[in-house]
Amino acid sequence: MKVLNPENWPRPKGYSNGIEATGRQIFVAGQIGWDETETIVSGDFADQFEQVLKNTLAVLAEAGAGPEHIARMTGYITDRQAYLDAAPKLGAIWKKLMGKNYPVMAFVIVAGLIEPRALIEIETTAVMPD
Repeated sequence: MKVLNPENWPRPKGYSNGIEATGRQIFVAGQIGWDETETIVSGDFADQFEQVLKNTLAVLAEAGAGPEHIARMTGYITDRQAYLDAAPKLGAIWKKLMGKNYPVMAFVIVAGLIEPRALIEIETTAVMPD
């Protein structure tokens, strides 16, 4: 994959402006902060974020993919302030699980998610090289 950031633009923090990729595409459904028993791990935003990433990586592993193959993530959050308050923790969690891969990302604030205790949901597209 090739990161696309125009030369005269500042480097974005925590995401890329664009990704160019060719290969086998893997689509991961929206993951929330519950474990393999479908139990929400915590009422804390950062804890749920960490579980979302773990769940995403578990699904990707089924296709032989890892964080380095993620090209795009779209997140849905129910509380903007909870996201902002958790930001320092989120960066550390990201580095621990995802390393230095920064895909194209967008977050959307929503009124709620299907699972009432979920604070965040992220869907992911990955691309495995040919």
